[in-house]
Amino acid sequence: MPEDIQLTTTWARTPLPAGTSQVGYLLLEAKPRARSAASPATVNFAMVLDRSGSMDGPKIESLKRAVMEVIDTLRPEDTVSVVVFDETASVIVPSTSAADKTALKNRVESIRVQGGTAMSTGLEAGAAEARKGIAPDRVSHMLVLTDGQTWGDEDQCRAIAQQLGPEGVRITALGLGDEWNEQLLDDLAAATQGVSDYVADPKDTEKYFQAATAAAQSTAVRRARLLLRLAQGVTPRAVFRVTPMIANLGYKPIAEREVNVDLGDIQADPGASVLVEMMLPANAAGAYRAAQAELVYDVPQENRVDQRERVDVMLDFSATAAPKVDPRTMNLVERVTAFKLQTRALDEAAAGNVAGATQKLRSAATRLLDLGELDLADTMNRAAETMAQGGGPTAAEQKQMRYATKRLTLEQLTGSGQ
Repeated sequence: MPEDIQLTTTWARTPLPAGTSQVGYLLLEAKPRARSAASPATVNFAMVLDRSGSMDGPKIESLKRAVMEVIDTLRPEDTVSVVVFDETASVIVPSTSAADKTALKNRVESIRVQGGTAMSTGLEAGAAEARKGIAPDRVSHMLVLTDGQTWGDEDQCRAIAQQLGPEGVRITALGLGDEWNEQLLDDLAAATQGVSDYVADPKDTEKYFQAATAAAQSTAVRRARLLLRLAQGVTPRAVFRVTPMIANLGYKPIAEREVNVDLGDIQADPGASVLVEMMLPANAAGAYRAAQAELVYDVPQENRVDQRERVDVMLDFSATAAPKVDPRTMNLVERVTAFKLQTRALDEAAAGNVAGATQKLRSAATRLLDLGELDLADTMNRAAETMAQGGGPTAAEQKQMRYATKRLTLEQLTGSGQ
């Protein structure tokens, strides 16, 4: 069997104290080997873009430059399509080869702003174009950008994304500025194991588009899913993705003491990493197999499906030795904890629990200060103070908190931020 993936495990602390039940944190990392990461993936790249009246000025000009850069980055064997939407959708570039770049960019240059916002029309037309390019040896990716609220068709948008997920189309959903619905974009991305993000300034649009293109082209394996077979007495509590961005993945029980975690596509760099929080039984001193981890995945470049990589997850318990902390894994635990606190704070604020939201934001800010994330900590402290005085965070502050905490692990694991 070809060895495409290196699967490694690291406990945050080991050995653990014997004789007591406790929470353990396990970092699982899947890193494509050089062989599977050597050649760029052939991609089917669909773009669904807001051209409503609020996009006028620097927004639409930056958008057009970003799309043209994507076209320049794609190879002749790739396919590309461009759909724009206001109240209705227009297909600017039907699904086609990315070879004739001049002709494609001329079509993009013709985009003009108009009308209001009905995202479902764009998603429906974009999905139709994306489906034309789906093939077993291609990576299908949809890049969605909007700067505003879509009115009354959110459920249709979610339904389209839920159809695209099983078809292998991964969505990157970008919100530009401060007036869009972050929950909707998060849902679109989650339905396809994709990512959502916040573009605060139009001049950064090109950077985010290039990152999405690079992610598609560097896809080494597709439809990755992690199977965890747990030892007697071991129970999962939470599973968080930590690369490329933090997300609560959840898990699906598929048998007694066996759970499935959908990971989606895995890029050559940085790979995929998940942090598993689990309750461990009161074991006597000794070495135990806490779980077996199995990664199941497809390799699109070679049209291979259901490839497998397994590793036993061993853990030591001791009645005398003090636990040794793995600094890198524990740092990730702290960053995920800050993400969880921020998420719960915004949920409680939305539910009207101001005291609970304020307390959690301040706790998150304290952890962020310890981690050296000074600007984000300052934003959370300001938001907490505003809430305590009867106000609330601005739309920009809320989006910064929501998405900056998702990015907390980028520099930690890859050495580069977005």
